[in-house]
Amino acid sequence: SFTAVDNINMSVSAGEIFGFLGANGAGKTTAIRMLCGLLTPSAGRGEVAGFDIMREQKKIRSRIGYMSQKFGLYPDLKASANLSLFGSLYGMGTKAIASRSDELAKILGMTDLLDRMTGSLPWGWQQRLALACAILHKPAVLFLDEPTGSVDPVSRRRFWDLIRKFAEGGTTIFVTTHHMDEAEFCDRIAIMVDGKIADCGSPRELSLRHGGGSFHDVFISIVSGSRK
Repeated sequence: SFTAVDNINMSVSAGEIFGFLGANGAGKTTAIRMLCGLLTPSAGRGEVAGFDIMREQKKIRSRIGYMSQKFGLYPDLKASANLSLFGSLYGMGTKAIASRSDELAKILGMTDLLDRMTGSLPWGWQQRLALACAILHKPAVLFLDEPTGSVDPVSRRRFWDLIRKFAEGGTTIFVTTHHMDEAEFCDRIAIMVDGKIADCGSPRELSLRHGGGSFHDVFISIVSGSRK
């Protein structure tokens, strides 16, 4: 009798930062897992990176990056070993992994940390390492499932500066969050309420449609209005 994701409809353009905003239990993570090919929808249709979410999940998984709030890193491996492991899982060769790891380490400012044990790194640096693992194979689409839930505000802001840089390079970013300030970093936002998309648009569009004020007020207005 429970429908986690209920007839949602959307399209996301290449290089766009698209946000899924909603309270815990709104259906964000279930939706993102279907788009990543980790869950098969019970009905409907869709494509990610040109591949069908019903029939071509393996092809989707090879062309996307995925980063969750818990990061998915192995704490008892060095940072460089985590990168090597994720690269090999994506089918990259040894030379390609080494070259791309060095490139990302410079971009992320963590060259001096590659020989450190991952579990010894501060949480903000683990977040950067998890991002590097997710984009090591240059995915067309990067899925971020509440990736900043456990890091401090300064690290969150730096993380979003990096996300913007990768989007400008052509990577499509699909992010779920319940942080109001993060929603305003997105090009467009879909507000999820009880498995449905209650509204969708740029932060400015949503603010104008729902009375202005802070985005927190806008969000509350949308959620309250959809439940009347």
